[in-house]
Amino acid sequence: MGNSIQVIDFINLALAFVPVLAVVGILYKWSLDYKNALYAVSRMLTQLLLIGYVLVYIFQADNSLAVLAVLAVMVFASAWIALRTIKVQRHRLVLKALFSILIGGGITLVLITQGVLDLSPWFCPRYMIPLAGMIFANAMNSVSLAAERFMAEVNRETNYEKARGIALRASLIPITNTLFAVGLVSLPGMMTGQILSGVSPLIAVRYQIMVMCMVYSSAGISAACFLLLVKPEIFMDSHQD
Repeated sequence: MGNSIQVIDFINLALAFVPVLAVVGILYKWSLDYKNALYAVSRMLTQLLLIGYVLVYIFQADNSLAVLAVLAVMVFASAWIALRTIKVQRHRLVLKALFSILIGGGITLVLITQGVLDLSPWFCPRYMIPLAGMIFANAMNSVSLAAERFMAEVNRETNYEKARGIALRASLIPITNTLFAVGLVSLPGMMTGQILSGVSPLIAVRYQIMVMCMVYSSAGISAACFLLLVKPEIFMDSHQD
């Protein structure tokens, strides 16, 4: 096997945007929110280009404070973005989302980096930042789905316990589907990246098992914490305003 990954030229990379533009075209043709799609793609492109330079600096600096600063930005941003679809009382729920993601994602991150991988130094940026990104992103998505479904159920006057259970199950659907499909339908990101860079599939599988466990647990714990913290009255008051 080779030990280096193929470098993508910018001209070749531009070809990846062709099907993206096709989707935007469909949204425009069907009179849907194509501007939001364009904004999302543009934001993705800008953020990834910027984070590339930031990560180069952080990897070279090898400083624990810089790593902690990146993790803090991840947590705060994920808490705010998680409630993007909640149009009312977002400011009242953001601290609950922040605490939930910090608990679910933080505990999982510590266990994986300090227990499973036993990083040395403990903040090793090349491991800590990418793993934290996966963990907090999945926790964010889970909290977002839980919040949206919980609000919908409470607005239907479903009692709190039942609404909480429905919301938790809904929040875990994407990651549960991934657990069923991994290895059969898809080879997930970390495993694919390692194989492309020349790592043995047998080693890549171990890392992917670790990743699947950490994203499932961070998603479930974060969503459960959020639903335990949220009171139905918040949504009921918002619905009545």
